[in-house]
Amino acid sequence: MTEGSSVSGGDAAVQDEVTGGGAPVEEKTPEKKENGDGKEPNASAPEEVRFVHPEGGWGWVVMLSAMWCNGSVFGIQNAYGILFIHLLREFGSEEDKDLRFKTAWVGSLSMGMIFFCSPIVSVVTDILGCRVTAVGGAAVGLIGLLASSFVTSLGPMYFTYGVVFACGCSFAYQPSLVILGHYFNKRLGLVNGIVTAGSSIFTITLPFVLSILLENVGRQNTMRVLCILMFVLMLAGFTYKPLLPTKPKTPTGKVCPPLNQVFNVNIWKSLGYRIWAFGIPAALYGYFVPYVHLMTYVEERFGQDVNKEVLLMCIGITSFVGRLIFGVVADYVKGVNKVYLQVTSFLVIGLMSQMIPLCNIFGGLIAVCLLMGIFDGCFICLMAPIAFELVGANDVSQAIGFLLGLMSVPMVVGPPIAGFLRDRLGSYDVAFYLAGIPPMVGGALLCLIPWVEARRKRREKAAALKGEPDVNQSMLESQNLQVDLKNSKNGESVL
Repeated sequence: MTEGSSVSGGDAAVQDEVTGGGAPVEEKTPEKKENGDGKEPNASAPEEVRFVHPEGGWGWVVMLSAMWCNGSVFGIQNAYGILFIHLLREFGSEEDKDLRFKTAWVGSLSMGMIFFCSPIVSVVTDILGCRVTAVGGAAVGLIGLLASSFVTSLGPMYFTYGVVFACGCSFAYQPSLVILGHYFNKRLGLVNGIVTAGSSIFTITLPFVLSILLENVGRQNTMRVLCILMFVLMLAGFTYKPLLPTKPKTPTGKVCPPLNQVFNVNIWKSLGYRIWAFGIPAALYGYFVPYVHLMTYVEERFGQDVNKEVLLMCIGITSFVGRLIFGVVADYVKGVNKVYLQVTSFLVIGLMSQMIPLCNIFGGLIAVCLLMGIFDGCFICLMAPIAFELVGANDVSQAIGFLLGLMSVPMVVGPPIAGFLRDRLGSYDVAFYLAGIPPMVGGALLCLIPWVEARRKRREKAAALKGEPDVNQSMLESQNLQVDLKNSKNGESVL
């Protein structure tokens, strides 16, 4: 983990110090001055205090707002499988052999753009703050979703739903992760579990709501009803009051901040973060495939009369439980490695994806979705806490942003490939078998992180121990010199 640097607070005489380990420390105590460098402490020097997380208070309101953000953004995305069926019926034709491939692009492009924009969102969040970024993003998402309700063909949906709506969601979503680190430290894992559980709650309820709305009022009016969620999200963004020290402002006379303030290269100095940032995207090429194609697969395998929405409800319920359970485990169970928890979740998700074609009864699919949901919750709720641990609180915004940006490629590519395989092979079996391989490969890659971090800590400890004798020797020589000078003043020989 990297150490955070102290940041001056304007003309105030107090400096807020952010420590490493993912977040500021909890106790507000004056910084002790060390005299090992031979410097005398200055009584008039400003006293340094450490930032104290409220661990509650207004933070609970922020937590609920962030929970609504996760629910409205990813609840709509995860329920795309319901919308996917109606888009096939509304815009498709039997002569179009690539129908599923083209229609899957709408949902996968939308999910991918949420992550693709994240590096830009992280920079904007650092410059404008969480509140302005979140409110502006929700407003853009509202416009995109409203525009999608007036679309009468599949082509414009790529832009209104896949780009505009998704970009707005991206700008609204990422600040909801960053702002939690301003209010919580010891409870950060639990709070992240509760916040990310918002998408589980919406994933449970939205499929049934969308099915009822689509059957009774049609797709266009259904999307207009969903605009209410984005409007509430815009209001929720106003609660994001920042607490951590702000980064240095742009120097006088300059329109834009320096490049080193815009793009934080410190995060890439951590080998553990580099492995994490490339290992997770490698695991996600098959992650979004069940959310897009599972509903259509169930109709083809078990008929249109089966209650297919139950599967998304099962994923949502157990994902909610998993986020709470693993959030508590990560915070309060000593000796638990968060990275290994993510590795386990990817292995189980990959195995469950490959089990889908093997289920000959609908009850088997329910069992698969229950297990998939639990470990999906584990993977999601540990994203922010691991980022805080790998790069520290000062750099976490761009660390999460670049990670989500790298995740955009597999999120976009996976579902259309699965749809293409279905159109060409006439079955989803091969698509689900292949979707289970990337999570296993990516999970195996993440196993290197604990070893890399342990080696880094050993090197830092060895360097500290190696430098200690030199410091002690310097202090001893300084003390001896002072004694000799004192003795020489008293007429005694230096020799």
